[in-house]
Amino acid sequence: MKFENTKIAYSLKTDRELYKAYILFKIFSKNFLVYFGSKLALFVIKVGLPFNFLFRHTVFFQFCAGDNEKDSLKRVESLSKLNVSSYMHFAAEGQKNEDGMDRSLERVLETLKISKFNESLPFAVFKATAFGPVELFEKKTKGNKLSEDELAVWDRVIRRINTCCKFAKNENVRLLIDAEESWLQDAIDEIALELMRKYNTGKEPLIFNTAQMYRKDRFSYLKNLINTAKRENFQIGIKLVRGAYMEKENDKALKTGYPSPICDSKEKTDKNFNAGLYLILSNLNRCELFLGSHSEDSTLRVIDWMKEKKLSTNHSRIWFSQLYGMADHISFNLASAGYQVIKYVPYGPIKEVIPYLIRRAEENTSIKGQTPRELSLIRKELKRRKNLRFTE
Repeated sequence: MKFENTKIAYSLKTDRELYKAYILFKIFSKNFLVYFGSKLALFVIKVGLPFNFLFRHTVFFQFCAGDNEKDSLKRVESLSKLNVSSYMHFAAEGQKNEDGMDRSLERVLETLKISKFNESLPFAVFKATAFGPVELFEKKTKGNKLSEDELAVWDRVIRRINTCCKFAKNENVRLLIDAEESWLQDAIDEIALELMRKYNTGKEPLIFNTAQMYRKDRFSYLKNLINTAKRENFQIGIKLVRGAYMEKENDKALKTGYPSPICDSKEKTDKNFNAGLYLILSNLNRCELFLGSHSEDSTLRVIDWMKEKKLSTNHSRIWFSQLYGMADHISFNLASAGYQVIKYVPYGPIKEVIPYLIRRAEENTSIKGQTPRELSLIRKELKRRKNLRFTE
């Protein structure tokens, strides 16, 4: 299978939207522009300068579905017409107080309610740190003892997460737990394991954890998790990704003097990713794969494996996922061929989703070959449309 059909890939975009996307990805191809643009965005927020118009019509329009659930549902409906499912996420990050954490819970519950009545929304998602202080997750990951006050706060964190899971089970909507930085992740993995033991006892997993395979230890994590699930007889849901915090991870390792948990090269990351991929595929009776990847090679590996095993294109245990506004040539061509495709659809007020948008910009800059590929395909589609107008 190839991903060259740009008519399918960009069928939801007008000419004007395609030109804007081209300019944006062109900017992403320049590292220094992304670096200074990210710093400028954070400065503008800090000093309270007006910025809504500029961001709304550039990175926000490309990577976010809107300010609220109503806006997002319009995008979800458009995607569903092309057989692409969605999972919505309120992308505001870094809640600092109990009120903010309770609001995060309300957002997730609202998304679950919406998903119950919409077949195009089979999954919901949450970040564990949206429900509790980052400092406590770091302390738990280090294995440090919590004070009595901290234990009370941690109990509320677990209560919020369990509320989400109970609600998801009642509404029959699967729930993804986002991965975070390595110094927080062990605490999240422990929570995810307990939730899988509790909720993944049926034929299909309800709870999915995320494995960032740029981490050297993630293949071992997957092997141990699968062995535990076999021994204790529960199902596993895994969202497999390469990772989203590479620069942050390496910077912290350098500053604090510990070895970086990140693979030394892209080649080693790819090798680790592929090893994890085949491990999950070889255990499909125990695992459900949620492939979060913009890599054509990784996608084709799964397709080839499915063909070799004579599995149907819409096999219930294999999902292909990409971010809203990225890798549309993969998403829509896959969906057109009958595979299970799902887009991550973030939303939220512009000011609150800036950290998410900055990560998307940095990701496009850091992943070798991704931005040039996006640019070449957009150019190809613009040329196709131009030629079509001349022949009409």
